[in-house]
Amino acid sequence: MGFRGMRRSIDAPDDRPEITWALLQRVLRYALPYRWLMMGMLVLILAHSGLNLLTPLIMRDLIDRTIPSGDLRRLSLLAGALLLIPAAGGGLSVIQRRVSARVGEGVIYDLRLALYERLQRMSLRFFTHTRVGELMSRLNNDVRGAQDAISSTTVSIITDLVRAASLGAVMLTLEWRLTLIAVVIMPLFILAARALGHRLRDMARLQMEATAQMNAMMNETLNIGGALLVKLFGRQQVEVERFGERASEVRSLGISRAMITSAFIAIIGLISAVGTALVYGLGGYFAVRGAFTVGTIVALGSYLGSLYGSLQSLANAPVSFATSMVSFERVFEVIDLPVDIPESPQAIALPEVRGEIAFDDVTFRYDAGDAATLSDVRRYGSMDNVTTVLSGAPRTDQREPVSGGARMESQPLTTDVHETSADQEGEGEESPSQGRSIALQNVSFVALPGQLVALVGPSGAGKTTLTYLIPRLYDPTEGSVRIDGHDLRTLTLSSLSDAIGMVTQETYLFHDTIRTNLQYARLGATQEQLEAACRVANIHAFIESLPEGYDTVVGERGYRLSGGEKQRLALARVILKDPRILVLDEATSSLDSESEALIQDALARIMAGRTSIVIAHRLSTILAADLILVIDRGRIVEQGTHQTLLEQGGLYASLYRTQFRGRPEGAPDS
Repeated sequence: MGFRGMRRSIDAPDDRPEITWALLQRVLRYALPYRWLMMGMLVLILAHSGLNLLTPLIMRDLIDRTIPSGDLRRLSLLAGALLLIPAAGGGLSVIQRRVSARVGEGVIYDLRLALYERLQRMSLRFFTHTRVGELMSRLNNDVRGAQDAISSTTVSIITDLVRAASLGAVMLTLEWRLTLIAVVIMPLFILAARALGHRLRDMARLQMEATAQMNAMMNETLNIGGALLVKLFGRQQVEVERFGERASEVRSLGISRAMITSAFIAIIGLISAVGTALVYGLGGYFAVRGAFTVGTIVALGSYLGSLYGSLQSLANAPVSFATSMVSFERVFEVIDLPVDIPESPQAIALPEVRGEIAFDDVTFRYDAGDAATLSDVRRYGSMDNVTTVLSGAPRTDQREPVSGGARMESQPLTTDVHETSADQEGEGEESPSQGRSIALQNVSFVALPGQLVALVGPSGAGKTTLTYLIPRLYDPTEGSVRIDGHDLRTLTLSSLSDAIGMVTQETYLFHDTIRTNLQYARLGATQEQLEAACRVANIHAFIESLPEGYDTVVGERGYRLSGGEKQRLALARVILKDPRILVLDEATSSLDSESEALIQDALARIMAGRTSIVIAHRLSTILAADLILVIDRGRIVEQGTHQTLLEQGGLYASLYRTQFRGRPEGAPDS
């Protein structure tokens, strides 16, 4: 009875989406490469609709002429036609589906590629402001919805239009009075669709939201981090009961939705039966009176079901089409996002790198440029539209800047959220608050080629933020960062990436082999190159001891490896890249003494001859530094060598006494 449009309207928002001519033009541009396939699809639709008209006419001829006349030859031909028509129709349907799939999958490919390419060009700021679930929704749900708009919704509308028009024309030709009687009950279809359709849509939304909540809980508690936490606190039974509550809600809503759907189908069937009864009742009466033949009644009855289905689908077509177009709007929103770390058309490749780094009066705010974010759009059934996963408390949907987790009088409070508890190592009391509205303020210094620059300061002071500006993960709000005298904004991003190697405290490894993770730094690196890098990083012997060696899968985020092993793999990856400038967080507070010693030995080899910017957590690094920058509340408050800073008796001297007092030089921090 044409429920395709009804199902789409169930998932539609309360207010019908608006379709603009500009949006339609843009959609058509994506369909343009497939215009010949779509024209072929239209021809197939016309041919298939024409074939569907033949069967009732053949039945009419059989009843009114062939059987009464006893024409066996004609009977054989018509019987053969009744067999050939479904076969031909089935063949056309297969071809039409193939063409439709080529169009739809082609559109999916084009949109996904455009989306992924745009996302790869977005800055780190964008990803810290955007939920991963929302990105996955755009790449999967919305791209799929956009495909439906072209290959399914549009095709259905065209098919229903052609079918309704041809059926109406043939029925009027056969018997205009019965045709008008059949059409008179159409308002009943519309009323039923509006009344129960809204209830079905609301019930579907509730079920999708409950399913999303259940899925989100599974995602939180079944990933490796969540599963570990559940086991450590012995909350397995609690989580089973909590999951049971969510699953029970999904079950109850599913039962209610099934009941409403059954009632809807029954009512639609009853209305259809009214139309059919009128056609056969009045038709039989006129046939008895000799106004027309029995075959005509049978043919009209056969056409009637198809006509009702097509008209029902067309009644929902505006909402169906508009809802499908929402997916295009959401996809285009991503494609149109401004790139906040743009590469200038006049950008030059960084020439032979000497390694001088200069910060010139740099000020940086994390909340600058928030326009390059995605809007909050409710999408029922996706994991990003849920309340809090465990407690079920409603979410605020407020987008806080990455630089702070709270607001005070509408001002973001900034601390360097990338810095961890390793920065507080050895502190005996709570540090003064680092909350502020500006992450870095008026930062100026020069690191000469080959120098080791150590960054020290309280947790949240801005050390990690400073290091993120060097590979241009962010651009300064004010001032400039230069390498060898070149402003980073005048350099190509690829040459900048080639010149800089960065190792963060939180090592990220892909769920792949050790070989693949290492080759991410140099695609196509040979086995000899991999082994040489791993020997420098003191990890080769460990890899060789594994049953599968370099082909060992490290697991999700490298969870099959220890913290020290992951860090040494990250160092080997940077060695393989062989950058002239090295930026790293050397935090080793969570490692055992052996792993720490291996990493420190590897670091000493890696930093030799390179310009190194290091967030220092060890006394040995601080003593070896050519320049120490003491950062507090986003400012460089002191700079110099270890001895000169001690003599000043300022913040550095205080940090030194707190964190390193009584330790021999080179001793581990832990």
